Amino acid sequence: MDAFSDLIRGVRAHGSLFGASTLSPPWALHFVDGAPLTLCTVLSGAGWIVPEHRPPEPLRARETIVVRGPATFTFVDEVGTRAEPIACGEHCATPEQGGTRHRRGWNDPGEDAGDTGDAGGGRGATTLIVGAYPVRGEISRRLLDALPVVLRVAGGGTADAVLDHLAAEVSVDTPGQQVVLDRLLDWMLVCALREWFDRPGGEPPAWWAAQRDPVVGDALRLLHAEPAAPWTVAALADHTGVSRSTLAKRFADLVGEPPLTYLTRWRMTLAADLLVERQAATVADIARTVGYSDPFGFSAAFKRVRGINPSEFRRTATTLTSLRD
Repeated sequence: MDAFSDLIRGVRAHGSLFGASTLSPPWALHFVDGAPLTLCTVLSGAGWIVPEHRPPEPLRARETIVVRGPATFTFVDEVGTRAEPIACGEHCATPEQGGTRHRRGWNDPGEDAGDTGDAGGGRGATTLIVGAYPVRGEISRRLLDALPVVLRVAGGGTADAVLDHLAAEVSVDTPGQQVVLDRLLDWMLVCALREWFDRPGGEPPAWWAAQRDPVVGDALRLLHAEPAAPWTVAALADHTGVSRSTLAKRFADLVGEPPLTYLTRWRMTLAADLLVERQAATVADIARTVGYSDPFGFSAAFKRVRGINPSEFRRTATTLTSLRD
């Protein structure tokens, strides 16, 4: 398991929202849910993403923009459009205003396509694909912390193949379609984030760049594959084929902290999610799961890293989860 795979595993589309909208000007779709992550891509045509309290971003055919919540945003035909905003979210119905058709999970080409032979709708129409991602847990939060409020990925990259599959899938209404669309959106998001992290002149998070290093990358994979193992710097150095001093310096230079400090923070991140997910497990059970035989040592480490003891964290996080649900 690599660091990116671990961080993104909790960011999954599960039928929360899929929109395939065929739009004729003027339009203004206001995405009001403030989802933690929302992916927007245009199959044909163009428009503008207008994030709350941020400058507008043009979105052209086969480009992708990812918006990080909780701020809302609007997709418009042009900045200053005369269209009245239509509120769209997880429970968006099927508003019919100003030539706008919005569908959850499917696309109806309708009469426009019948007249023009254009599977994306009428001439000059814009086809928008939107996927909103619920993100819960401390593991996925580390990924969100590495992202800006708005990131853009140009067309022509690895995501283009996924777009072709999306275009084919949204043009029909078939059994199991939501599952296919969810998985395609997951694939699309992974491609978009990879390309954004690897963009020329970019500043990816330290853990992303460090994964490419032959020594530190191996050490990170070991820590993520077996976080509960009794790792020492000597053991990691032995597995990666370098001296302890070489590993320690190289890891700190690339990741920004020593190997065992990174391991402790990662264990506490795992523990934070386990405390919420496994309500029947004791603190001692969670401690053993993340590599601590002594629950008191675990509690001390958890409070040092998280600023709160495990039991208090569980009570607070469980209450917040219940309120969201």
